[in-house]
Amino acid sequence: MLRVENLSKEFRNGRGRSAKTVHAVKDLSFQCKPGEIYGLLGPNGAGKTTTLRCLSTLIKPTSGNVVIDKYNVLEHGQIFRSKIAFLTSDMKLDGYFTPDYMMNWFGKLNKMQDDEIEQRKKKLFIDLQMTDFIHKKIDQLSTGMKQKTAVAISLIHDPEVIIFDEPTNGLDIVTSKAVTDFLVDRAQSGKIVIISTHNMTIAEKLCHRFGILVEGELREEGTLSEIIEGSNWDNLEDVFFSYIMPGGDHV
Repeated sequence: MLRVENLSKEFRNGRGRSAKTVHAVKDLSFQCKPGEIYGLLGPNGAGKTTTLRCLSTLIKPTSGNVVIDKYNVLEHGQIFRSKIAFLTSDMKLDGYFTPDYMMNWFGKLNKMQDDEIEQRKKKLFIDLQMTDFIHKKIDQLSTGMKQKTAVAISLIHDPEVIIFDEPTNGLDIVTSKAVTDFLVDRAQSGKIVIISTHNMTIAEKLCHRFGILVEGELREEGTLSEIIEGSNWDNLEDVFFSYIMPGGDHV
């Protein structure tokens, strides 16, 4: 189980007396259990990426905590990191190397044995349909191939929790389906999956539960049926826009 407990994150914008405090995330709480895909929805600037970066240990929350089982992000950083994978759509890979080489390198970085790395590589290359290009330099790969490589690298250590920020952003429809099918498979195998996305179709297809973030606050949470039943709308997209459009009526 992953629990986000009263998470808040503040930034200082500017310098000196003119500096202002920006409340990127405000007292956010939710949880996600094994086998579940949880979708964070919200417009740009809603706090989705900041939340995911707190969950992935990239930035420290101002207050609150994130807990996986008995380990929390503030007190058990190294153990916590070993349990998660975090991927953003703009992850940069060194173009000189091949997917196969990068998988070996990140496997060793995660203190894996050579036989473990080979087993994981074989499975991920098949699951993500990568076998045709694993020995090509990354500079020679298409956007979709690079995204599959980034996904494989982030999962080399078989983490309990998979955190993806806009996993299908910029991908063609074929690669997008391969990535989303892979995430569904991971959840079905018992992993915890948390994603952020602007794509309501992807969200409805993938996610078991949703949290709608607006200005850093959780305005709505639940399953698709729970969210729709509590509104005047009959689909997730209309509920979403009712929160972010001026004069929107979500009840």
